[in-house]
Order: sequence, then C-alpha cells, then structure tokens
Amino acid sequence: MTQVLVIQGAGMNMRGKAQIEIFGTTTLEQINEQIRGYADSLGVDVEIFHSNIEGEVVNALYDAHERQFDAALINPAGYTSLSGPLRGAITQVRFPVIEVHASNPTARGSVSAIQPVCKGSVYGFGVFGYYLALEAAKQISKR
Repeated sequence: MTQVLVIQGAGMNMRGKAQIEIFGTTTLEQINEQIRGYADSLGVDVEIFHSNIEGEVVNALYDAHERQFDAALINPAGYTSLSGPLRGAITQVRFPVIEVHASNPTARGSVSAIQPVCKGSVYGFGVFGYYLALEAAKQISKR
C-alpha cells in the first residue's frame, strides 16, 4: 500500500478560526478527516503531521525518509515564503513531495519558495486538492 506523509504547516491549526474570508470555516481536524476519507477511497495509507515549528517539519520529512514512505504532501501554509531548512529537507528525501494549497496563494500575490523543489503542486481546489495530490502520489509511487 502506498504510504504518504501529509504535512500541515504553520498556522493550519487556525483554519476555521481566522481569515475565514480566505480559507472558510473548515477546521484543521475537519480537513484531516476528509484527507483520511480520500486516502481510504484510494487505498493509500496516510500519516498526518502538523507543526508550527519548521524544525519539527524537517524532522518529520527525514523520519518518513528513514521509514521508507512513498511520498509526502505538504500544505506549507505559513512556511510558503521560507527558504531555509524545510526547502533543503525536501531536496534530500528519497520520495517526491507535492505542495498543496486549498486556496491559490499566487492570486493573493504570494509566491511559494518551496514549489521549485517539489515534484508538483495543486492549488485552488479547496480540500479536494488533497485528493488530487494523493492520487498523484499513488501514481508516482507505482513507477
């Protein structure tokens, strides 16, 4: 079974509580439940990780590398504009990393610093973007 790490970045714990005009009222736990449902329907095993601390996210990527995960999805959220250790870690893991954003940060003038080191990205499709990214991760891991 394809094993995928899903990383929820800095500030995702505030979904449904702040900036509702941009991100809506869906909470992180509700998002994660939808992700688990998508994963089940695709036959993908997911482990979901959230942290507001960049170093913890880096460690989660390295741990998934050591545990032979097939792919990772990351909604960097507050890490979108960082270019430090997270970006470096993405280039060092053995599996593809796919960036996911429920909204379209580019439409708000934000450019992702980690997108260039990711295998691909899915922007602007709401929570359904995680489904698209999980499907891509499953297909990539079959190669």
